[in-house]
Amino acid sequence: MLEITLLAVALSMDAFAVSIGLGSKESINHTGLALKAGLYFGIFQALMPLIGYLGGIGVLGWIEGFAPIIAFILLLLIGGKMIYEAFQEGIEEDIAAVTHKMMMVLAIATSIDALAAGFTLTLLDFNPLLACFIIGVTTFIFSFFGVFIGSKMGTWLENKAEFLGGVILIGIGFKILFF
Repeated sequence: MLEITLLAVALSMDAFAVSIGLGSKESINHTGLALKAGLYFGIFQALMPLIGYLGGIGVLGWIEGFAPIIAFILLLLIGGKMIYEAFQEGIEEDIAAVTHKMMMVLAIATSIDALAAGFTLTLLDFNPLLACFIIGVTTFIFSFFGVFIGSKMGTWLENKAEFLGGVILIGIGFKILFF
């Protein structure tokens, strides 16, 4: 359960960072924006690992002996990408208006990592549907509150969240590889 919780927190950090950025830019109706961000990001973060898990099941028979190494490499790459992005300007800098189309694009962009991380669910002794539900709910909560944090504090926490998420994913990768 601890691994799934850490995975959920780590995967939600991209959406959390974007939500902070959205909250800092949007000056009206924070509750509506928070619900929109929570729902879009939460749903996509729940669906993408499920797709990754189903894809992982399909190829697990072929690569079963190498699965921990592949999972480690995927988590290392995803975590490294998140750490790298923590030092870059966020996409929300270019956002002029928060539309449903824009939220869909952001939800897909922030959940691509979850697709790859879903493969690692094949290696964990945990119900994958429950894991995806936990990931989705965690992302909803982080995204919802991220909008309010961004509206009150600005974007100073944005990069720290992405950095922490990357470190957690790399840590999970090492656990899968060595334990």
